Amino acid sequence: MKYVFGSDIGGTTVKLGLFDESGELLDKWEIPTDKTDHGANIVGDVCESIKSKMEEKGIASADVIGVGVGAPGAVNEDGVMTGGAVNLGWPVFNLREAMEEKLGGIKVAAGNDANVAAFGEMVKGGGKGYKNVVAVTLGTGVGGGVIIGGKLITGATGAAGEIGHIKVDDVETEKCNCGHTGCLEQFASATGIARLARKRLAKDDKPSVLRSAELLDAKAVFDAVKAGDEVADEVAKEFGRYLGKGLAVVADVVNPEIFVIGGGVSKAGEVLLSYVEPEFKNTAFPPCSGSKFALATLGNDAGIYGCAGMVLSEN
Repeated sequence: MKYVFGSDIGGTTVKLGLFDESGELLDKWEIPTDKTDHGANIVGDVCESIKSKMEEKGIASADVIGVGVGAPGAVNEDGVMTGGAVNLGWPVFNLREAMEEKLGGIKVAAGNDANVAAFGEMVKGGGKGYKNVVAVTLGTGVGGGVIIGGKLITGATGAAGEIGHIKVDDVETEKCNCGHTGCLEQFASATGIARLARKRLAKDDKPSVLRSAELLDAKAVFDAVKAGDEVADEVAKEFGRYLGKGLAVVADVVNPEIFVIGGGVSKAGEVLLSYVEPEFKNTAFPPCSGSKFALATLGNDAGIYGCAGMVLSEN
């Protein structure tokens, strides 16, 4: 039997998985992300953990097809972290080559974590059965991954799929974390939805359960929507207008078969899609407006599935 490893490097933990050559998950585990000394130990820790698992399972290097790795930063086709990884403390360097060296020459495929998670959803999750997929992650920010013809689109510097930084508002004056204004991330992320809710509540005194919410976050907004709260419905409609408009721009460029929506906000369920799809269909170029919408299904395992999928797709 041949094997593949997936390693999804996050700011707190590194998620790892052992897969067989058909892409079935055999084992998964985590190790802490050591960000001391500008993250200098992370690559070594990941590789040592993989080698320890190989020893535990009696797996020889010759039986490993490859190792996939996802990291929080732009990664180009050569495996170079073109902008480093700010939240890990990494400079610009070749992640693929660094891991291959420490793994004794085992082949490594490297990608951006959001792109890799998107690939995972295509291989085993909400986008299974499709080859033209855009995955959207609605979390603290808005991330994305674009897959066309079964291949991840990384772009010139590895920064393709930054859906959250599509400009969707020309009058917004507050700055996004990227330094620009009016980015989709400012309206469709978990923090963006909470921001929309605060602004709506400050507009007038219309009664709403959101006014007494212990924590005014995206979950509170969609819980209130499900309870029939009119103010929450207004907030959700505004969120849907922004996200639908942003995804219509994406569809007009890459024409996906399906959008897979994941991240913490997606836990609201199907009701979330009901606010996004109408605006999308009204905005997208008609031949591109037939894209389907689905919720992501893999959760935190999307990254390791995508890492393994990257390796297997290249063999």
